[in-house]
Amino acid sequence: MTTGTTVQSEDFSTLTDGTPVRRWTLERGGTRVRVLTYGAVVQSVVVPGRDGARAEVVLGLPDVTAYETYTGPYFGAVVGRYANRIGGGSFVLDGRTHRVTANEGRNTLHGGGRGFDKRVWDAEEVPDGVRLSLVAEDGEEGFPGRLAVSVTYTLDEDGALRIAYRATTDAPTVVNLTNHTYWNLAGADSGSALGHELRLAAGRITAVDGESIPTGELVPVEGTRFDFREPRPVGPGYDVNYVLEETGGEPAAELYDAASGRLMSMRTTEPGIQLYTADHLGDGPFVPCAGIALETQHFPDSPNRPEFPGTVLRPGEEFASTTVYGFSTR
Repeated sequence: MTTGTTVQSEDFSTLTDGTPVRRWTLERGGTRVRVLTYGAVVQSVVVPGRDGARAEVVLGLPDVTAYETYTGPYFGAVVGRYANRIGGGSFVLDGRTHRVTANEGRNTLHGGGRGFDKRVWDAEEVPDGVRLSLVAEDGEEGFPGRLAVSVTYTLDEDGALRIAYRATTDAPTVVNLTNHTYWNLAGADSGSALGHELRLAAGRITAVDGESIPTGELVPVEGTRFDFREPRPVGPGYDVNYVLEETGGEPAAELYDAASGRLMSMRTTEPGIQLYTADHLGDGPFVPCAGIALETQHFPDSPNRPEFPGTVLRPGEEFASTTVYGFSTR
């Protein structure tokens, strides 16, 4: 298949149970992206800096054994069926209570005990990239409906990474998908990513309780450490959902490393972004705050918050979401 993006695939490794995992490499316009069929993981993104030198800018692991070992940080994975948290490990849909796997205390995080990050996806080449797909059966982790999911990674003409999510169901369910890549524009091996400058087109956050479950209140960021409407350095201690505003086509977020000159911009169809500074890294190969996650998403606990943008998917409908990561220098 001839495209503007060079697309290659190779045998990568096998899981401990012997299941094979393949790696897909996309390259175009100075950007190289590597994606694994395990967890639909973005293992690598290499882009140039101000001086033209290319560097690895995401936190990736060297083999599948490492991904199986360090599951908690969700390095680069697609998470679902419901990204972020569901309070109390349950929700009511059409009058029926569904109890889903609680894997963070009494709450559900990123799809439960065996979410999409721990599955091996099918893969096929498409123009300019690769499409990964899987089927989550009715009742997996307690979620209703047989859900067919695809995630397509492509590189645009300018080397931007485009992630397009699609899903359909045979019964009413809830869906919230995101990619959990950690970014360090100074280089994945450079230590802490704190000090990167961040801008977010968001004037409010979703307030949470002591278990990180939304209270339902949308709190203005003005005058607080959560205000990134103008670019400023990122400090530690962030794990919060931002309520995105209409941008008129401008990026919803920009992350910048002054030393290398690398600038990453994000455009998304999603209503929120979770900013996570990964303070709890350190048990594995990376130091605390080695990368910054910007997870485009619907809001946490939306199935229990009818006032939030809806996450219900019904038969005959299609879930569709797109996020684009652009790379440049200044």
